[in-house]
Amino acid sequence: MSKKQSSSNGIVYSTDPDFQLGPDGTQVKETLMPAKQPLKIRLDTKQRGGKAVTLVEGFAGKQDDLEKLGKQVKTYCGTGGAVKDWQIMIQGDQREKVLSWLKKNGYALAKLI
Repeated sequence: MSKKQSSSNGIVYSTDPDFQLGPDGTQVKETLMPAKQPLKIRLDTKQRGGKAVTLVEGFAGKQDDLEKLGKQVKTYCGTGGAVKDWQIMIQGDQREKVLSWLKKNGYALAKLI
């Protein structure tokens, strides 16, 4: 028998239509206020063919709110990107631009790593 760890922490089915698992495997109830979001911004080039990607991590809230934030940041930077695995990925080295936008929009705990 295989002894693989399940990523759903034993949750098989939920009758709650708004049920979502957060990045740590626990259920996410509500999105934190922007001033309380501990966002971390870093540059990553791993497994991307040497191309730089700016990552925003640490969002605590619902997936829909994360996707909305990702769209706003991508629009501000004028570049492409994606939201997956509870991370916002922005093409290129946009760390300073992303940090200034987050600070301007109330994300006081955002910081560069």
